[in-house]
Amino acid sequence: MKFRLQFGVFTALLLLLSVEIGNAQVVSSGVKTISLNATLAESISVNLSSNSVSFSLTAGSATNNGSTGVTATTSWTTTPGRTLRLYAYFSSSTAALSNGAGNNIPSADFLISDNGGAYRALTNTVAFGGAAAGLRLYNLRITGANRTGSHSDAMLFRINLSTLPQLPAGTYAGTLNIQAQVI
Repeated sequence: MKFRLQFGVFTALLLLLSVEIGNAQVVSSGVKTISLNATLAESISVNLSSNSVSFSLTAGSATNNGSTGVTATTSWTTTPGRTLRLYAYFSSSTAALSNGAGNNIPSADFLISDNGGAYRALTNTVAFGGAAAGLRLYNLRITGANRTGSHSDAMLFRINLSTLPQLPAGTYAGTLNIQAQVI
């Protein structure tokens, strides 16, 4: 009997407590918002495996190969619908390399083999450099699948002296520029 009385009191307390909790009102504040803005800027970069190539020239030879190849690795983050291009160019088509005394090797006699392809002369007008002094190496349409990526161009170089039979002995220097663009 004592147990039933204790159980009854305990049950009554639980019922009373549940009625009190049931009558309690929930109060919430109004909603406040935070506006978030994040920007991922477009970017493009080119890294070269080397920035120097030497040539041991043979007068009249069409196959004066460079001492080493250079790999250009282009990396990008951009938006779909654009086009990525990689260019090689000189500032002048008449003097890609010069001895400083008025004797020049034109860009038409400087050739690049890109990724094992045929050697091609720098004779095009491209987005940068001098008129008729460049070559487009790479062209890629950007889609949703490749809006971020990278591409490598393994380049070999050659100077054709078969068209310059009167070129005097000397040291010839020049600067080949490699530049990428997204348009």
